[in-house]
Amino acid sequence: MVDTVPPPPGAASGSTDTGPAIPAAPLPDRSVVPPVWGRITNLVVDRGEGSWLITTDGERYLDYSSGIGVTNTGHAHPRVVAAIQTQAAKLLHGQQNILYHEAGLRLYERLRHVLPGDGWGAFLSNSGAEAVEASVKLARIATGRPVILGFRYGYHGRTGQTMALTTAKDVYRGHFEPLPGSVYHTAYPYCYRAPGGSHAPDANCTCDWEAQLDLTFHQYVYPEHVAAIIVEPVLGEGGYLVPPPGFLPRLREITREHGILLIADEVQTGFGRTGELFAVNHWDVEPDILVMAKGIASGMPLSGIVTKRAILDTLPPGSHGGTYGGNVVACAAANATLDVIEDEGLVTNARERGAQFLAGLRALAPKYPSIGDVRGLGLMLALEFIKPGEGDGRVPNADVAKKVQAAALDRRLIVLTAGTYVNVVRIIPPLVTTAAEVDQALGILDESLVAAGA
Repeated sequence: MVDTVPPPPGAASGSTDTGPAIPAAPLPDRSVVPPVWGRITNLVVDRGEGSWLITTDGERYLDYSSGIGVTNTGHAHPRVVAAIQTQAAKLLHGQQNILYHEAGLRLYERLRHVLPGDGWGAFLSNSGAEAVEASVKLARIATGRPVILGFRYGYHGRTGQTMALTTAKDVYRGHFEPLPGSVYHTAYPYCYRAPGGSHAPDANCTCDWEAQLDLTFHQYVYPEHVAAIIVEPVLGEGGYLVPPPGFLPRLREITREHGILLIADEVQTGFGRTGELFAVNHWDVEPDILVMAKGIASGMPLSGIVTKRAILDTLPPGSHGGTYGGNVVACAAANATLDVIEDEGLVTNARERGAQFLAGLRALAPKYPSIGDVRGLGLMLALEFIKPGEGDGRVPNADVAKKVQAAALDRRLIVLTAGTYVNVVRIIPPLVTTAAEVDQALGILDESLVAAGA
């Protein structure tokens, strides 16, 4: 006997008429969302398509925020959506302590090969901060050392341990002391704000980061007590700072000299964002631990670390984990994301569109005296704003940055701000963006700079 579902009350047997459509309930007032979520826009979005967001009113916005560097494959890429739908119809949650699932096994295997060479392994979690936490715990247990060094202007998250590592901006940590100890910070090579004067990162760099690191070892902590140095290869929240070419290779040499692990925080730079699958590849640097999140699964919550199995296996069973880490639907999305990145040449597109965009921004800059610096790598691009004629000519100008962001939004372009003084406009297009879209964005930014009085 076949079970059947009875028709709804009042419907004739076999009828397909479900009666008049029931209007959707009105949306709750936006005040239900707490103000701790600082607002970038007040848009209510219905859907996304590639580089675009479409509001419930049908307005289209060119989204060059990418959900803060997450939607590398664009919004709702059909192959990623199909993978999510297929997996969701089979299994929504398969906890890693309890069972294996196909999507996870395939992703773990693929992640073994995202860096050159052999012997790599992965651990999966949910968010970037969780992955950073995992890297710190692993570094300490693998080395038997207590101390972690970070860099000024760095951002690594807003959990307790990651707040202690973060110095990008006061709001991320200022209210929450005391924070975990045995964490110290040293100088990052900020070429535009170098004490000896601004210079291009690829010029003869005068930043004294190496001397400052040596001073840290002599003033604060013995290097033999340092488990790891954590660094963003290109700084994110701190202002999209691109280092000079010798920085990461020399840092790698120093860490090896002292038996210190090098953690590359590629939460924002990873999965093609800078024109390489991972930013460390620009400098042929092999980290001991690679932290990843954001672009890994096109918007599904997933993160992880990649490290040598000899290091990873120092974590005893049960010493780290999480209920939702490596969620099966998120793993399916990640596998599809990696397919799209490879099959559609998104790393190459990021490199080419990034070069186009950077050239366009540099062509605009001479017209606007409040633009102090233009920088970027791949599709991580930034304009730093200053107050012309004040101080040493590099006084931060957050007001103009905010006005440019607002004027761009008025013209249906979404960009973000960054920097310790919030005087940087950062531009984060999806890696599927087109040459025509980049030209459109450049035109909008030109108009926005005029409107902002830049």
